[in-house]
Amino acid sequence: MTLKDSTVLITGGTGSFGSRVARHLLEKSPAQIRIFSRDEKKQWEMKRTFPDFRYMLGDVRDPIRLASAMEGVDFVFHAAALKQVGSCEQYPFEAVQTNIIGSNQACAAAKAAGVKTFVALSTDKSVKPVNAMGVSKAMMEKIVCSQNQFGGETVFCCVRYGNVMGSRGSVIPLFQDQLDRDLPLTVTVPEMTRFLMTLDQSVDLVFHAMTQAQGGEIFVRKAPASTVKDLAETMRTRAGKPDHPIQITGIRPGEKLHEILVNEYEMQRIVEETDYYTIHPDYRIPSELTPKQLGEEFTSQNTQQLSAGEAINTMLDAMGSQELFH
Repeated sequence: MTLKDSTVLITGGTGSFGSRVARHLLEKSPAQIRIFSRDEKKQWEMKRTFPDFRYMLGDVRDPIRLASAMEGVDFVFHAAALKQVGSCEQYPFEAVQTNIIGSNQACAAAKAAGVKTFVALSTDKSVKPVNAMGVSKAMMEKIVCSQNQFGGETVFCCVRYGNVMGSRGSVIPLFQDQLDRDLPLTVTVPEMTRFLMTLDQSVDLVFHAMTQAQGGEIFVRKAPASTVKDLAETMRTRAGKPDHPIQITGIRPGEKLHEILVNEYEMQRIVEETDYYTIHPDYRIPSELTPKQLGEEFTSQNTQQLSAGEAINTMLDAMGSQELFH
């Protein structure tokens, strides 16, 4: 499968993922890259860097606009979402309308337009969800991954991420802002763990999914993790402020102490590779599986743990500059 001379649509294309994947897409010589989002300011900012893209204002809640955006499209990266845990906790029906209903409408528009492959972005918060954002993303996964059980030409699949370093709304830009403004670093619970993945690794996972999917899979990239305290300590030392104060604020509504990328039931339907897990749907189980012992999960607590200092610094170096489009 090749992206050369194809038309690619990115929903939520002005977000952290969309702007980074756009850079990688340019290397693959597509005929056209379409950026679909509802934020005209971010589109204007992005257009200064990528003037040759086609920018389309619209909302995934609008099926008519989605149908127009999908015309002639070969590949869809579905990144449009409400992803802030706090705001989704306050307004859960807004999460339903965008993450569930909007995603269902995006699938329908892709099918009707004859899209070849549709890759939707999900999150570790969708696994055993305890917050509205996670619940809505879990339903999004079910909707997307159900599409191929009744046939059809479009291949639908999902990718599932942990914390993408430097992405909008993640803790690293927050810590950096607090350091720049000489404010205490706000740590919820010191022993809380989170997966660490760079934006480039998240893009690599999407391309892996696009080329490997047969329909209904969830693709997970293996990632290390660290405690929030170790990340904060590394960032203050990196900034030349090793004694900068850290303020413990307590766990927030909807937060977990540790995140899960693959639960114990999904572990019975996986194929494991060096860098990836592929979770296969119940309706298409391959003959060769590599299931884990019943009860085993892949979590931010039992993955490779990065300690404060060199290990986390290496990940921060790999992260590179944070996204331009804030």
